[in-house]
Order: sequence, then C-alpha cells, then structure tokens
Amino acid sequence: MFRIPFAHPDHYAPPEERWKTVAVTSPTKASGNTLVAINLAISIARDFSYTVVLAELDLVNPSFHQVLKFKQRKGIVDYLLRDAPIEVILLNPGIDRLVVIPAGSRIANASELLSSPKLTQLMEELKLRYERPIILFDLSSVLASDGALAFAPFVDCALLVVEEDETRVEDVRRALDQLKSTNILGVVLNRSIHVDNQGKMIWR
Repeated sequence: MFRIPFAHPDHYAPPEERWKTVAVTSPTKASGNTLVAINLAISIARDFSYTVVLAELDLVNPSFHQVLKFKQRKGIVDYLLRDAPIEVILLNPGIDRLVVIPAGSRIANASELLSSPKLTQLMEELKLRYERPIILFDLSSVLASDGALAFAPFVDCALLVVEEDETRVEDVRRALDQLKSTNILGVVLNRSIHVDNQGKMIWR
C-alpha cells in the first residue's frame, strides 16, 4: 500500500463550509480508486483527530472484503433493502478511529438505491454517531455506471483518481463535466513511477 499526502480537510473550505463527506471515484474502471479510498481513510485516521467512516458504495462490484481480508458480511445494501440495523453493518478493522461499512450484497443496478432517502438518513446518523467524523464513500467510476452521479449531489466534495499513462485526458474532462455540480477536492495520480536520487524507481 502507498501513502497519500492529505492536508487538513478544513484547509479546503472557507470557515462557514466544512467538507466532511467525500466521494472517491474515477473517470473509468480499474484506476485504483478503492485502494486510494482505503489508504486515505487509514492515513486520516492515523494522522488527524477525526473518526473516519469508510463506506463502500460500489454496489455492483464490491471488493472491500478482498482488499481488507474479511468474510462477506451484511452491509449498506442490507441496511437499505432489508432493514439491517446500523450496528450490524459497522466493521472495526483494528485501526483506531476507523470504521468500515462494506457494501454487503451485490446488486445489478445501484443508481436508484444510491439516491434513496434512506441512504441520506444513514449519512446524517453517522455524522451524529461519531465525534468529528469524516465520511469517505468509495464509488464506482463516473463513466462506467450512473451510480457515482446519482450519489454525487449528497456529498460535500469528490476526489477523482486517475491512473498514469492509462486514464485518457478526454475521459478526465468528461468525468469532470459530469461532476460539474460537485465540489472537486482534487485529483490523485495513481500508479505513477518516481525515480529517486539513487536512480531507483518507486511506485506511488
């Protein structure tokens, strides 16, 4: 895993507007936004005095259980469709101030579910449940499905993940255009190669 530099979240917003809910997405598939979201959540939980809630909203292709090495369990889909209590879907991965909410069951079409009032209700409950929370939402890619666009209006801002030498500039432009009504926190260049002063290549 790599480490993502992350400035204090309050630096990105004026005093009257604190950005606490962040969507992590990408223009196209396989850009690594899930790993970026996980590493960002770990970094904030370790380096800042915030409680980080990391929620998996790629409901079509969930992968948290594979990356974080836990058995499939109930998650957001079960909360939204089957009235699973919030206590059942919260997962403690063993890192202080980090809470993970997996997707749970896989569904074919996520856009309607991601724009449901019950999901916004969950967001409000999470804000009240934890002291100084930051909620990160790992979403599917913008151009591959309509799930990210369906959910984007409900977050304070979005972080766009692009892959060096793979993500096309035109796709970045199209994704940003589709997200034009959403505050863009920044763009993460993923899987880039840096050569140190000894000539060694370092993956970032």
